[in-house]
Amino acid sequence: MSKFAEEKLNNPSWKEAKINQALGIYILLFGIIIMVAHLYCNTFLEKVTDLVAGLILVLIGGGMTLFSQRRIRKLNL
Repeated sequence: MSKFAEEKLNNPSWKEAKINQALGIYILLFGIIIMVAHLYCNTFLEKVTDLVAGLILVLIGGGMTLFSQRRIRKLNL
């Protein structure tokens, strides 16, 4: 393994950015699943609750993913 690759793996900021990226993608996909699940709800209140919860999760997951990608590019790794 090259010296540059070892430095990248030992950099705590890089590890944190990769963890945040994976977690952000997971939350984003979970929010999309919840937004699709509103199609199977019976009442209006259930549909609105699912849409709002899904939208909040999509925004949080998308933000985490974008910020972690920006961090990875900033670290130039």
